[in-house]
Order: sequence, then C-alpha cells, then structure tokens
Amino acid sequence: MMNSLWISATGMSAQQLNMDTIANNLANVNTTGFKSSRAQFADIFYQQVQKDNADVSGADSGQVSVGLGSRNAATVRMFSQGVVENTGNPLDLAIQGDGFFQVMKPDGTAAYTRDGSFRVDSEGRLSTAQGYLVSPEIQIPADTQSVSIGVDGTVSVQTARDSAPRAIGQLELCKFMNPAGLSSEGQNLFVATPAAGDPMVNTPGQEGLGTLASGSLEHSNVNLVQEMVNMIQTQRAYEINTKAIQSTDQMMQMANNLKHG
Repeated sequence: MMNSLWISATGMSAQQLNMDTIANNLANVNTTGFKSSRAQFADIFYQQVQKDNADVSGADSGQVSVGLGSRNAATVRMFSQGVVENTGNPLDLAIQGDGFFQVMKPDGTAAYTRDGSFRVDSEGRLSTAQGYLVSPEIQIPADTQSVSIGVDGTVSVQTARDSAPRAIGQLELCKFMNPAGLSSEGQNLFVATPAAGDPMVNTPGQEGLGTLASGSLEHSNVNLVQEMVNMIQTQRAYEINTKAIQSTDQMMQMANNLKHG
C-alpha cells in the first residue's frame, strides 16, 4: 500500500491540532490575562529506499530518504503583553511587564496567573475571582472604607479611624527563567515545571519585574487578524492533504484496474 495515504493522514492530524489551538485562542479573546498558544510541528522519521542505479564506485550510497509525515512537536505559549484597560475597580490589577501573581490552591500548592481581577473573600482576604488566595496573604480590615494599591504592590487602606491611608501589606510578583515552560491548568492558572525553572520572587518593579496598574486589567494578547490568517492557512493545508489522499486512491484504483483488465 502506498505510504502517501498514511503520510497525508499525519498531515491532516497535525493541521487538526493546529486548528484546535487557533480555536482555543479565539475562544479566549476576551479572557483576562490569557496568553495565546502556537502549535509547532516536526517531520517524522525517514525511510531509506534503495535506488536501482546505485554507483558501484561508492560515490553514490545508493540510498534515498522518503519522509513519513509530520507530528506535533510542541504547543508554545506566547507571553507578550496584552492591552491594559482601565476598569475603575481598585482591586483590579494589571501587570505591566514581566511577572505573575502567586496564588495558593486549596491543596496548598502554588499557582501563577496574570489575571489580576481580585476580590475580598468572606474572611477579608484578597483572592482571585475563583477563590484562590493571593500569596503573600493580604488581610483587608472589616471597617475599610477604601483600598489603594501602588505600582510597587504596597496595599493601603483607610478606615473611619484613620486620618490617612495606612499600609497593611505588600504584593509580590514571580518570574521564571523560561515562562514558556509553565504548564497551563485552566482558570487562568499556570503551575511551575522543571522546564520553567524556579520562581524568582520580588517586589514589583525590582529585578526586571513589571509594575502594577491599579484599577486596570490586562486583556488577552490574542491577535484576531493573525489568528484569522492562521486559520485560513490551516484550512488550506488540511484541504491539500485530503487532495493527496484522493490522488493516491485514484492511482491505486488505476493499478487495480490494470491488474484485473
């Protein structure tokens, strides 16, 4: 049986994954802090085929290589800056530059996010919209009248007893040597992996970390125009692979007709 059937099938499978990646990017175009992904592919191993006219002198090895298709090599996360939009909510925070907020999951392990749409939970602690506590923990007094967060992460509140805002905590950011190595976990969360390296924690604005913009949120970095172009290219590549399968089928049918003619 002709290898081109299976080769084209691998191409169709690769383009299907590419389309899934594009669809996920488009589905999250309005997801706060979302970072788009790009599928990467590699060719599969090659089959050595003997040539009939091999040079007996040894100048020609007498071998030709035929590729056996493509496969998914990786899905790379793109961490370019998204557009920052003002919301007017003092608990909304956007990171301008590198870094992640660190939050604690219910099992006590750390996760990382660019989604700064924070709120105060029932116990007065700063948390994400999904209920994950910000780390280090920030406790907002029950009688707080206003909250302000500086570009360096200083959290200040003013109560009826205070004549001026007073600092109650300090937000920190984490960065990784290779953020593309982080593993996506859903709910706008990433978890550390050996490929990402150890988290480096510091005050916003220090050691290459970004600063915070209070009352703002970072939009998805999905480029709609680019994704539409990628979708058209993927559709055409998928179509060409189906054409190769149809052509192979026609060649096999002609060979079969010769055999039984």
